Amino acid sequence: MEIQPNIDELLTTLVNHEDVKALIKTPGQRYKGRNGEHSAATRIQSQYRMYKQRKAYLEYRHRKWAAGVIALTWVMNVKMATMKRQLKVTRKREVDHFKERAQVLSLSWHRIKRSRRVIIHVPSLGYAQRVRDTIKEFGTLQNSQMARLCDIRDPNVDVIYVSPVPVNDECMQYYAKLMALKPAVDSGNVEDQAEVDDRYKIVVPEAIKSFPTHNMCLSTHLKYSPKALKRIRALINGREAYMVTGMPHEDDLSVAEFLNVPILGPEPDVAHLYSSKSGSKRIFQSANIKIPPGEFDIYTFPQLHDSLAQLITDNLDVRTWLFKMDHEFDGRGTAYCHIADHLRCYMWARKECERYGDKWSKKWAQEPVFNKIHSELPNILENHCETVHKNVYSTWQQFLAAFLSRGGVVEATPPSDSVTCLAVNMLIEPDGQISIVSSGDQIHAESPYRCWGLSTPQCSVEPEDLNKSCKLIANACKARGIVGYFAIDFVTYIDARTGNQVCWAVDLNLHYDDSIAMNCLVNFMTNGVFNANDHVFNITPPIQQSRRQRRRRHQSAEEELPPTADRYAVYSSKLQHSNLTVVHYSVFFQMCRAHGIGFDVREKQGTIFTLIDSFNREHLGMLTIGDNLQGALATFARNMSCIHQEISAPNMQGHTNFKNAIEDIENILGTTIQNANEVEDNNEE
Repeated sequence: MEIQPNIDELLTTLVNHEDVKALIKTPGQRYKGRNGEHSAATRIQSQYRMYKQRKAYLEYRHRKWAAGVIALTWVMNVKMATMKRQLKVTRKREVDHFKERAQVLSLSWHRIKRSRRVIIHVPSLGYAQRVRDTIKEFGTLQNSQMARLCDIRDPNVDVIYVSPVPVNDECMQYYAKLMALKPAVDSGNVEDQAEVDDRYKIVVPEAIKSFPTHNMCLSTHLKYSPKALKRIRALINGREAYMVTGMPHEDDLSVAEFLNVPILGPEPDVAHLYSSKSGSKRIFQSANIKIPPGEFDIYTFPQLHDSLAQLITDNLDVRTWLFKMDHEFDGRGTAYCHIADHLRCYMWARKECERYGDKWSKKWAQEPVFNKIHSELPNILENHCETVHKNVYSTWQQFLAAFLSRGGVVEATPPSDSVTCLAVNMLIEPDGQISIVSSGDQIHAESPYRCWGLSTPQCSVEPEDLNKSCKLIANACKARGIVGYFAIDFVTYIDARTGNQVCWAVDLNLHYDDSIAMNCLVNFMTNGVFNANDHVFNITPPIQQSRRQRRRRHQSAEEELPPTADRYAVYSSKLQHSNLTVVHYSVFFQMCRAHGIGFDVREKQGTIFTLIDSFNREHLGMLTIGDNLQGALATFARNMSCIHQEISAPNMQGHTNFKNAIEDIENILGTTIQNANEVEDNNEE
């Protein structure tokens, strides 16, 4: 037979095949015949040997795998340690070269600022990665400083602007037309426009497309963009150049190393140290500047508990207390609590304070009140603290965990219902010269603890007093090796007990921020100069007014009235409206022209926009300039109202901050009108 039959086929030849089949299928039958015991022993031995060998093999394979993992881990650790050592050496070399170039810049600064030069603007926000990871549309946020292009106002300056987002043709055409207004602004004749494309370049790093979701800062993107770096190096070849960054980052040094240019700014570690809430308090204390009652460098809950109880006891007139997290910005790391409203022993504590009078500062007098407040605080903080930025820290528990891990400050709010916040932008030049760049009163939209815009120049504090405080702070920064642009935030109020104005320094930002860029746009569009001594913004009078002035001079000296040459500006780079995404820029500007929103080159008054987001288009900046503060504020509010009405329907209002900003501007207008009336009444008396 070619094919051997199987068991079932052989069983069919038997008469009792079913009985035989059942017998065959019974286990163990093969070991009951001849040599059955020997076969069984052989089977048992083979199974045991197989089990033993397989167990040994599995153990060997597991050990081999573990040895491979250990070896790979060791190799990776060695390579990582080697890489870290190399990075440390590289970073140290970059820092050393940064200091060397900064020294050369300081020695030659007097010559450089008067000669042809190139400014490389890199508006990078080098915050910690954990901060950047929580920011939506991070590239758009960095691009809010496109007004840096206006540095070409100086005929000796060419600008290279590194954009953190792609810029489409429509946006490029807008800025080309805006920059072309420079000759027209100088002459006051709109027909004198001229192209200045050779004076500025916009460079977009190619790595932006490679890392779209990593929330890298612009300096990191530029570091990994060899094409963009080579283009910049070719543009500055053989020319004086330096970099102006945003919030400093260690990759700024890598970019500067590749381009071999100095940076007009502080060392990144120094900037991050003293830009923190606790670090700024050290600067203010060393400068002997008035600051709010508070405590800084808080890292534990008992420390927070004890210090807050003591602060409340010492300052019973303060009703609201702030908790500010180190290394955060724009109110993201801020929480507040109206403690006096929830403190059951508050009225008793006030009576105790009045009873002891001048002796209240003694510890023995405060002890009963301190103990009572100390016992009530945990429950109050747990149930009544609110965070300013709900999108980042939705609950007090989340905020507290982050606050204690990073450190922060506890700070009093002014004990007054009328509080004004203001900002002063300053520059410490490489040769040590200190100057005030601009000043402004803050405008708020989402929260009173978040700056949304500014009206400039400031009108809230006497210039002499403010300048004195600013110079002291600048000297304290200078003593720590800080150079470049920085901003100081103040709050001012009228003390109800003395009737005197009090001004507190509350924050310090050691970087080039949005307000400096927008102020650069103000200078560009008016050809004006900020007078730091009097905090006024002066422009050259329009030609028509100058001619009238000459006629009056010939007619009669008594009838001569000097023309108004002051300007006031209101600006914000944080306008946001979700409905703007469906409106192209061409349609948007047609709509503005229809409502009379524009700029008068001759009078140097009107409205200018900064386009921030070329593709989504829901973010933009706006600047209004007028010959008086009330007019500039009213124009700004009217513009937002017109835009909102044009792009919104009753059933499609969209997400916007226009309404809150308009409300705050209306409140400011009411205050300014009231102050103006009081001044007029005093003059009449």
